[in-house]
Amino acid sequence: MHSMENSAQPRPVSKSKIADYGLFMKLRLSLLVVFSAAIGFIIGSPEQMDWFRFSMLILGGFLVTGSSNGFNQILEKDHDKLMNRTMNRPLPAGRMKENEAWFIATLSGIAGLTIVTLYTNALSGMLAGLSLFLYTAVYTPMKRQTPFAVFIGAFPGAIPPMLGWVAAQEGFGTVGLVAWLLFFAQFMWQFPHFWAIAWVMDEDYKKAGFVMLPTGNRDKGSAFQALVYSIFLIPVSLAPLLFGVFGHIAAIIILISGVLFTWQAFVLYRDCSVEAARKLMFGSFFYLPVVQLAMVLG
Repeated sequence: MHSMENSAQPRPVSKSKIADYGLFMKLRLSLLVVFSAAIGFIIGSPEQMDWFRFSMLILGGFLVTGSSNGFNQILEKDHDKLMNRTMNRPLPAGRMKENEAWFIATLSGIAGLTIVTLYTNALSGMLAGLSLFLYTAVYTPMKRQTPFAVFIGAFPGAIPPMLGWVAAQEGFGTVGLVAWLLFFAQFMWQFPHFWAIAWVMDEDYKKAGFVMLPTGNRDKGSAFQALVYSIFLIPVSLAPLLFGVFGHIAAIIILISGVLFTWQAFVLYRDCSVEAARKLMFGSFFYLPVVQLAMVLG
């Protein structure tokens, strides 16, 4: 038993609590999203980059993304209990109260949107708000209703590089052609990426009633759609070359990455195996940062 004196003293936040906040805001996923926004900002910047604005985009973008992930976990807490992959998250495991979760997600969202709007531009703030709304209020509830949810979810998932490009612009902000090209490249990438994850996690997803594969099952139809999107991803990713975003060396790197990624999707179509889906899943994790870095360095 603790004495009254000890219980009255403020306790420092434990390492496990900090880890739970990281899980709640999906730290690694949030960092990947912010990375995409940073790439868009660098590509959209003039020769003299505004480092303060860049840092505010990173901070605000991280808070908005963490908020989206938090709201997602609040809405899916009962379903997360049913899946091996998610049952140890703070809410389903009972390590975080729902009121606390609502407070963190709401505060992060408001703070992030405020920072992006005030310190980059208004249009970036609007894009961040749209992304937060689509992911939380549209994509999340649709996941248990229809495979079409993946298509809806691809929109907020593709906004970060566009948002980053817009954030580098002066005044209210503008959406240029290059911003749209960055958007469509990330939009196309998400289909083989999500479907590979859904293939690997299919049994777990079905426990919670999530319908993620395009046909609803691990079959040739689902694998074929992943292959088609990976094929179209190649020309979409190379399109910025026509507008001088990067040079020929970067184009070669992007082309090789696209061919390798498509080969992995073809192997999934050929074999329809969990192992092939797992390789495509990890391939998707490598593909996006490699291609985006090539665009910047090129």
